[in-house]
Amino acid sequence: MTDTATNRRPRPLTPDNLGDRLVDVLALLGPVYRKSQRLVEDNERIEGVSIGVRAVLDLLREHGPMTVPQMAREQSLSRQFVQRMTNDALAKGWVETTANPAHKRSSLIALTAAGSDLIATVVRREHQALSQTPGELTGDDIDGCIRVLDGLLRNLQHVNVD
Repeated sequence: MTDTATNRRPRPLTPDNLGDRLVDVLALLGPVYRKSQRLVEDNERIEGVSIGVRAVLDLLREHGPMTVPQMAREQSLSRQFVQRMTNDALAKGWVETTANPAHKRSSLIALTAAGSDLIATVVRREHQALSQTPGELTGDDIDGCIRVLDGLLRNLQHVNVD
């Protein structure tokens, strides 16, 4: 993301301009999230996995066994919601509880073989759909997007809403 004429990185936006541009980013995030959510929900008829259960399975796929409170913190969701999604996944045999050596009362949740196969199928299907994204995007484009969204998330985690 450099200015090719001068081979320099463009100047950072002023706070007012930055705020306006990031509002534009957030305005796109809602529809992108809802449409991607529909992709999972449309496939729910095939696999029986809801968006909430999918999120639990994917966290466990990426991080290994976790407690419900850890998953809730990672996703900025309520512990109760994550517990319900975990219970759904337990009932379908996609996850199992294991002893947590660090905490007697908070079991670790781990993927079963069936859960691992299921989330791999879901991720593969999503990858296939997302790989068809038009626009000749580059690695630099994606890196910039990730940098912006990571910065937004880090900032919003520290914002107090009164």
